[in-house]
Amino acid sequence: MNKIVIETKELLFDKCNFEFSNIEIEKQSSEYCAHRFEINKQKVLFRSAKITPTKMGQFVTLWKRKNEKSSIEPFEISDNFDLFVINVKTETNFGQFVFPKSVLVEQGIITDKKEGKRGIRVYPIWDFTESKQAKKTQKWQLDYFLKIPFDETLDINRAELLYLKNSILIK
Repeated sequence: MNKIVIETKELLFDKCNFEFSNIEIEKQSSEYCAHRFEINKQKVLFRSAKITPTKMGQFVTLWKRKNEKSSIEPFEISDNFDLFVINVKTETNFGQFVFPKSVLVEQGIITDKKEGKRGIRVYPIWDFTESKQAKKTQKWQLDYFLKIPFDETLDINRAELLYLKNSILIK
């Protein structure tokens, strides 16, 4: 298990008493700390976004391969997961986006009737941008954002809303 997943478990899942199980490392996206696991029986795809040198926000890949020799392709609505969790971190900030599959379909990120995306940029609450498109993207993304403090009290109610209640509502 990657140190980012361990840190997330200690700072979030353990504090919320979430049942964390069935962890699998996804080797094909290891650069983005790709894992699959379950939180209270919700199937989670997990990635860690990266800071890029020239653009605001953090970038993360959201693709799969059917086998090692096939091309990368976006996730589809029929793929077996409930939540897509993307960790974001700087030296002084830590948080994550907890996106229900239905929201990613609505935003055109997961393939449904049209092809989805293989990567996206995420904009945590501490990122300020002048770009109209980035502001628009950040606006909908922040509805699914959870700040994970290093030395303050975690908002457990918000964590439960994002991990447990959101996923119940979308089923």
